[in-house]
Amino acid sequence: MSDRGIDNVRAVLWRDGLLYLLDQRRLPAEEMIIQYSEAGEVAGAIRDMVVRGAPAIGITAAYGVVLAARRAWAVNPTDWRREMEADLQGLETARPTAVNLAWAVGRMRAAVAAVEGDPEPALAAEALAIHEEDIAANRAMGELGAGLMDATGRVITHCNTGSLATGGYGTALGVIRSGFVAGRITSVYADETRPWLQGARLTAWELVKDGIPVELIADGAAAHIMKGGGVTWAITGSDRIAANGDVANKIGTYGLAVNARHHGVRFMVVAPTSTVDMAIASGADIPIEERPAGEVLTMAGQPIAPPGAGARNPAFDITPAALIDVIVTERGVVWNPDAEAMAALMARPAPA
Repeated sequence: MSDRGIDNVRAVLWRDGLLYLLDQRRLPAEEMIIQYSEAGEVAGAIRDMVVRGAPAIGITAAYGVVLAARRAWAVNPTDWRREMEADLQGLETARPTAVNLAWAVGRMRAAVAAVEGDPEPALAAEALAIHEEDIAANRAMGELGAGLMDATGRVITHCNTGSLATGGYGTALGVIRSGFVAGRITSVYADETRPWLQGARLTAWELVKDGIPVELIADGAAAHIMKGGGVTWAITGSDRIAANGDVANKIGTYGLAVNARHHGVRFMVVAPTSTVDMAIASGADIPIEERPAGEVLTMAGQPIAPPGAGARNPAFDITPAALIDVIVTERGVVWNPDAEAMAALMARPAPA
């Protein structure tokens, strides 16, 4: 699961008609690859965080549709579309916040409606196209985002937005990769990202593999670090962007944006246009996934709070557009995002 150069990780792989996922729950201690042949198993992998990150979830679901179609065609070739509907719904609803999931399944549904005969070859080609388009978009966003950096320095990022969270190269981490190669980024502060520790377990792991200097910080240390100077940008990804430019992302992103604005650090969101949901007027309308309290009350399976204590565990928060300096997509960049600017962005043609 590797690629050449500074992009050395692949979390999602389709080979010989089977889906392979790098189990991100086990990183960095163990690199375990799990094989999937059933759509229901794929939905479970998305729900249980074997794979995470909005683009990667969408790509994984697209391959899940291929597996669903294969089973349906084998079981009921005369009515295979109806036969696979339950699998499609299971994939669509595996997690609620990231719009890429519904977007990818919707695109695969269109391919399902158009195919004749055995659906697997055409659907596998469509899923592969979604995967390859994501990597190309990430590389384009990497160059666009890095080109906005007019000073050399350190950046801070939250959660994981790299190859593990996408088809490859990454969104925010793609900008960091491109910025490092261009000499505009010297090193990275990575928030640990409680409670799943994606920054500690995943982002730091990717950056170390690529030879990019990284220092891990507790989520609560970000304001202190920015106050000390030397941080030029805060760069994050997004799981859903509303029509007015509000951004849903991993819990803690909102606080990072508030701290960045207070300390004069510019804030960049990097996401493909498949993450933009023009049907959602503002962040207030984006559903926020609440995950089990046990994820907060324990660490590596061990209790860290007294018996009887409760916990809230929102997996995402909403960063208002007013706190975002720029949104970077494969179609271009939007400075000071608002409803008008987002509509203009989405009216641009997709890259050829």
